[in-house]
Amino acid sequence: MRTRDMHAALPPALRDAADRFARYLASVEGRSAHTVRAYAGDVISLLDHAARQGYADAGELDLAVLRGWLAARLAEGAARTSQARRAATARAFTGWAHRSGLTAADVGAPLASPKAHRDLPAVLRADQAAALVTQERQATRERQATRERQATRKGQSGPGAREGREGPGRNDNADEALAIRDRAVLELLYATGIRVSELCQLDRGDVDHARQVVRVLGKGAKERAVPFGHPARDALDLWLRAGRDRLTTPGSRDALFLGLKGGRVQQTVVRRIVADAARRAGLPHTSPHGLRHSAATHLLDGGADLRAVQELLGHSSLSSTQIYTHVSTERLRAAFNQAHPRA
Repeated sequence: MRTRDMHAALPPALRDAADRFARYLASVEGRSAHTVRAYAGDVISLLDHAARQGYADAGELDLAVLRGWLAARLAEGAARTSQARRAATARAFTGWAHRSGLTAADVGAPLASPKAHRDLPAVLRADQAAALVTQERQATRERQATRERQATRKGQSGPGAREGREGPGRNDNADEALAIRDRAVLELLYATGIRVSELCQLDRGDVDHARQVVRVLGKGAKERAVPFGHPARDALDLWLRAGRDRLTTPGSRDALFLGLKGGRVQQTVVRRIVADAARRAGLPHTSPHGLRHSAATHLLDGGADLRAVQELLGHSSLSSTQIYTHVSTERLRAAFNQAHPRA
């Protein structure tokens, strides 16, 4: 049954509790729309299970029904990561219900959850990351050479309309602006390790060019300042000086990075920029999150403090950052096994 149908079929008191919890996550916790949807979907599934067991009010919930819900999902073949997320959602819901006076106690507090298995993130070597972020410069030169050859063959003396990466009807002037933008996007992603969602939400005023710092609004509406180096500074300066104005429209407002039609650049476009650059560099498929992994690992490889990296990445928990120490250790072990005569 679809989540919407389960929600509609809930007893009124349970449906009201689910709706109030979703509003709490969005307005008080400041969770993203994606997170709210995920949590709300799990809670509706939990309450649907409870309703089928004869529960009609949140105050009737107990630990047994929570465990029964998780057991039912496990019997359906749920992955450990999904079970861990569901248990966390159940604890969040029962904790909120208790604080809101819907339940006499936090019945989900003792609920255990399977430890989610976390694969070590794939990261690029430093030379691979450098090759990826500099690909756009080479690609720009190649596109310019192609345009000149085409103009020579057709006897054209000026730029003409052509179909490009983001759709038909774009001229060479916009093509060059997109190339400048793509270079700045790649440099900034790798320099800062910010999330793709954070990059797309940046405004021009978030960039402090003098201090080489970008102000980022992360998860939970938490703001942090992230420094960037000279290559990213130069790429951003070029974009703002010679690229952005070519794509600006009345709807552009103050967005730092623009799409072809002048609106704020979309995450799907940024993912394509990174994937295309990796392909041109002869590297495995890479995503913006892969660049984030790589930036964090290279910082730790270079001796950065773990808590400093935690702050730069915007992790709320140090355990989220510690996975990158495991990456560095595994890379060191692989180098040892390959090079040491007594490995």
